[in-house]
Amino acid sequence: MPFLVFGHPHGIPAGGGWKEEFMGRRISGRVGVPGGKRELVRRFWLGMGIATVVSLVDVPFGYAITGLHTDILIGAGCGIAIGVGIGLRGGPQSGLWTGILVGSIVGGAAALLAGLVPGDPDGILVPQVLALAVGLIVGFRGPSITGYRDLSRESLIVSILLALGLLPAWIAQGRFSEGLLDDSTLLPAITIALFAWIALTGGLLSHRRRGWADTRPPALLVVGAALPPALLIVGMATGALQEGRGLSGLDLVVATVVILGFFAVAPAIAFLFGRTVITWLEPRLRVYGHLVDYLRVMWIPIGAFAVGYLTIIGLFAGFYGTLERFLPGAFSNAGTGIADWLSFSFFAALGQDFASMKPVSVGAKMLVGIHLILSAGWAVVLFAAVMSSIGPKLDKIAQRLDDEGDDSP
Repeated sequence: MPFLVFGHPHGIPAGGGWKEEFMGRRISGRVGVPGGKRELVRRFWLGMGIATVVSLVDVPFGYAITGLHTDILIGAGCGIAIGVGIGLRGGPQSGLWTGILVGSIVGGAAALLAGLVPGDPDGILVPQVLALAVGLIVGFRGPSITGYRDLSRESLIVSILLALGLLPAWIAQGRFSEGLLDDSTLLPAITIALFAWIALTGGLLSHRRRGWADTRPPALLVVGAALPPALLIVGMATGALQEGRGLSGLDLVVATVVILGFFAVAPAIAFLFGRTVITWLEPRLRVYGHLVDYLRVMWIPIGAFAVGYLTIIGLFAGFYGTLERFLPGAFSNAGTGIADWLSFSFFAALGQDFASMKPVSVGAKMLVGIHLILSAGWAVVLFAAVMSSIGPKLDKIAQRLDDEGDDSP
């Protein structure tokens, strides 16, 4: 049986050719590094782009929910870690926009749970966010996930990314202040250990989908999935968990059953929600991918329109200031600096009333009217000229996209 050596598709070449191939790749600096330095640079900037956009989405969303900086750090950390990790995974369903979308949704959900759950939110937040993220990925990679093994791999990767994303918030909260003797040092391990439970839950909810190969979960996965509930029962019985302290007898049994039920149902709902959201969103978001082709043709005319429009605003801001300088009282509540006149000119160009400054004299009203006519005329005339110029290019793009749609199954 041929062996796969250093990615050679036909096994070990005869005559020791594998040495020359290996040495050549080693000299070129591409052993173990896809694409060499250029690929590393591309991946670095891809990760930076995903992290930047996810931060711009999740941080303001988090501050709209809560004022605790650590809660914001939870949302941003989870979103960035999972978004960047998914975006850099590779494959047809990875990339910039996949990372941004998954990271933004996961980070927003983490910030929401962290802000709404009082006290320590980890027990509720971690399983739900992990299940949501896995559901999103299953929705994206649906056809490529054909069994429990594939789902376990995805769940393990996401659980590691989630632990890394939560680590800055845990450090900021002082969870590891006592060093290795602190029970909080187990938090990353517990987060990663939950992957088996989420994989089993997701598999049971996905085994009826088309293309699913496994008929029953592997025994090892079932054993791994049973570990978190077993630890929860032990924690409730021994009082290691705060929810079980002070309870005994029937009260302890009922509380344990309720928590176990929540632990079973809530991640399942989060998984189904994530998978359904992506399944519904993906074909609708694909439209924006087609718009890129049109915008690539139109960005120069759009930039020309913006430059001309801003030039008109700046020009008339000077006219307004000059008129008020030589004819005091031409405007009510006249501004005293260029910033005031630029603001007035901007609103005048849009045909909007400016709350604190209004034209009073006939000359000021005529100047505002001329400004409004020029602004509207610039938009209409430039639009007509642009459409006449780029119309044939847009028709070619539309025809190409239509042909691609006809060719797709």
